Amino acid sequence: MSNDLHPTLTPGDVSEGVRRLRQAATVRERCAHITQGVREGRSEHFRLDEGRLDAVAQRIAALTQSRFPDGRIPLHSRWRHFEAGGVDRLAEVNARLAGHSHVARARAHIELVMISVLLDAGAGAQWQYVETESRQTFSRSEGLAVASLRAFLAGAFSSDPGDPCRVDAKALSRMDVPTLAALFQVRDINPLLGLEGRVNLLRRLAQALRAQPDTFTADGRPGHLFDALTHHHHAPRLHHHHVVPGSTQHQHHVAAPRLLQALLDGFSAIWPSGQQFLGVPVGDAWAHPLAGGEGPSAGWVPFHKLSQWLTWSLVEPFEAAGVHITELEALTGLPEYRNGGLLLDAGVIVPLDAEFGTRLRVPGEAWVIEWRSLTVSLLDALLPRVRALLANEHLPLGCLLEGGSWAAGRQIAAERRPGGAPPVAIDSDGTVF
Repeated sequence: MSNDLHPTLTPGDVSEGVRRLRQAATVRERCAHITQGVREGRSEHFRLDEGRLDAVAQRIAALTQSRFPDGRIPLHSRWRHFEAGGVDRLAEVNARLAGHSHVARARAHIELVMISVLLDAGAGAQWQYVETESRQTFSRSEGLAVASLRAFLAGAFSSDPGDPCRVDAKALSRMDVPTLAALFQVRDINPLLGLEGRVNLLRRLAQALRAQPDTFTADGRPGHLFDALTHHHHAPRLHHHHVVPGSTQHQHHVAAPRLLQALLDGFSAIWPSGQQFLGVPVGDAWAHPLAGGEGPSAGWVPFHKLSQWLTWSLVEPFEAAGVHITELEALTGLPEYRNGGLLLDAGVIVPLDAEFGTRLRVPGEAWVIEWRSLTVSLLDALLPRVRALLANEHLPLGCLLEGGSWAAGRQIAAERRPGGAPPVAIDSDGTVF
């Protein structure tokens, strides 16, 4: 979409539209508009059977209780995948960081999880990773998590041999397909989907880091996001900084929507979807006639699935460094094929075309945009039901996802189809789904 289509919009209108599209509140607002349109029969693709939500809530609650019988449900996060096979790999990372300051450790943790999330595109059904240290074999998301953690510990993303546990622009810009293939044990008999796309994404991340030296410093380390948001260096425009009355200690609080916005401001240009709002990259945001809204961004619905997944995953590194992440309730559920697949398989989201699963879908088509919007809204609708079933009125949405809806999507898919394939096949580069 170019300015030619909107000749009356000023540069100020464009920046205001982009600002709105990078807000967590806009995700929920625009998804609600599309969901209401479906309820009112204005969709060409779906109807809803919300009477089935209670059964879905019961499935999620039962699965949550079986997975976390002590009731201590962690947030949905990439860190859960680092625990695959019952191995405490975080302890191993921290042992490597012994002697580092809490800020240096926070940077390293942020860089590990960021690089791992970016490499978490669909692996394909054939790929596996054999972890030498545990002698275990992993596949899919867990395999990609373990492989990326091992590569991080080996210094694959650092240009400083004396400081291997870090990520910097120089190392990322040098990454190539043979190197990443070796790190992920890719061979003819162990193919990994999208290998070249992963390398290109890392290189685009290097470019984005170098383009913002005020935030990410001359060495282009994404971990300096921590400094920027907590005022540990010269970027006060990003920080939330409070002093507790009667205390000489600085207490840092960062709001989750601000963390998400910082990620979107810093990295929207790296996504290969190429989505632009009047010439400005906006990543996982799409035009749809039912999106509604006001101002220049009206008619667009943002999802920011991968960026929100990263935001959820950054809570633990910030908290471990003494920074409290507030307003987590402002984030939304993740509109991807496990959460969305659960709602399709359970008959809550009902496609009008019974043959909906027979063709490959693309992220920008109205069918997919509506499905994802419904997923965000219906996860919100499930939260009070699951809270009641678990007798936990304060259960965060992030714990419902982990307990939870994502695992239930995997579970119901395995009941319905060989290999647990999702009900919809998406032709995606992995950064949307």
